[in-house]
Amino acid sequence: MSYTVNASILLTDLPILDRPAAARAAGFDAVEFWWPFSAAVPTQEEVDGFVAAIQDAGVRLTGLNFFAGDMPAGDRGLVSWVGREDEFAANVEVVVDIGRRLGTKAFNALYGNRIDGVDAQAQDDLAVKNLAAAGRAVAALDGIVLLEPVSGMDAYPLKTAADALAIIRRVRDEEGVDNVRLLADFYHLAVNGDDVPAVIRDHAAEFGHIQIADAPGRGEPGTGELPLGQWIADAEAGGYDGVVGLEYKATQADPFAWLGETARA
Repeated sequence: MSYTVNASILLTDLPILDRPAAARAAGFDAVEFWWPFSAAVPTQEEVDGFVAAIQDAGVRLTGLNFFAGDMPAGDRGLVSWVGREDEFAANVEVVVDIGRRLGTKAFNALYGNRIDGVDAQAQDDLAVKNLAAAGRAVAALDGIVLLEPVSGMDAYPLKTAADALAIIRRVRDEEGVDNVRLLADFYHLAVNGDDVPAVIRDHAAEFGHIQIADAPGRGEPGTGELPLGQWIADAEAGGYDGVVGLEYKATQADPFAWLGETARA
């Protein structure tokens, strides 16, 4: 199994542009990031600095999120956010540029919270259009768009694999776009009460990406009760052949102590 370090939730004691090198020093050759900028369309200098940090560290950028709004304030994506369509479209252009420069193939589009006073069907219809547009854009890179169930936000409507897969089917059937894939974050699925073994059994070959953290607590594997090693093995046996994203909160000085040196690269 190959791992990629989510350098937006890990190594947070360092400035963001220092984290790719820190991941490399820890023995990894791949990183992934949430959107690393404060705006949907950062300055060219900001983009160039981020790209250089990845290249100079000698790591691969295996995944990048689209802009998700003000995450600390509770935002969880623009995909279904009526009124911010132009902002999402502009962000897609930046994401594709970064992906082209770094060879990135997987791009996570957080769906967005339900908005008071806006019809839920209208939000879902917009989401299908936005996901299709993003899928068409990253297809030029031979890329995929990821759609993720998320825990911890009552207003976020995609909580189970079935929720996300229903939207993915709509994108395929209504828009003819077939490169939107499920991001199976085992932590979020488990916390939301999904049947993770059944999801793996039925859909592992369709996963676009896997991310892990233990529960309760969202710490390193081994700090909670989830059988993460077994779930990863089962997903591989079921046809998943991608990397596994380490997207957990560090609880000790070495957040990778649970992994042997040879398992990191």
